[in-house]
Amino acid sequence: MDKNIVIHPHKVSRLDREKIKKQMGCVLWFTGLSGSGKSTIANEVEYKLNQLSFHTYLLDGDNIRHDLNKDLGFSEEDRSENIRRIAEVSKLFVDAGIIVLTAFISPFIKDREQAKDIVGKERFIEIFVDTPFEECAKRDPKGLYKKALNGEIKNFTGLDSPYEAPVSPDIHIKTLDENINESVEKVINYLKEKGFLNV
Repeated sequence: MDKNIVIHPHKVSRLDREKIKKQMGCVLWFTGLSGSGKSTIANEVEYKLNQLSFHTYLLDGDNIRHDLNKDLGFSEEDRSENIRRIAEVSKLFVDAGIIVLTAFISPFIKDREQAKDIVGKERFIEIFVDTPFEECAKRDPKGLYKKALNGEIKNFTGLDSPYEAPVSPDIHIKTLDENINESVEKVINYLKEKGFLNV
């Protein structure tokens, strides 16, 4: 870091912001294959939290690549940088006392670990949206699997680029075994049990 750049201290702390919001800032990091249901579940979790009067913000992979990260491609290096930037943005939201939800494939364990280190382990909640490749390909909501299987898309996660599943996620959602309401309740209950809500 440039020696001429000095971090300026602020009078208002994260705890001050959290006290007003009656919640603890944290990141709900949804990871899984394309079409697994990450965005859909994150959307419903945010809606439920909003209905309960909690302060949230949802960062979605496709939306972020339209603006903040529009300069990045899909090489392994660019994917890592994509996740690093999202983690840094998420860290700012957490400092603001916000519950931020992120829906990104984030296929590599090392990148998710780096994101956890950036945000802070005690504020980072990894949620594995576990849907088999075959099911995701059958759903194919954006038509990407068809293109990838026809060779029109390269470096497609789960096909010619790996997806490294979480070893011990904080929340494990198996979409073939539970409906969306059950998945949403699982996340909300986790937040309640760990003391993130109504502090």
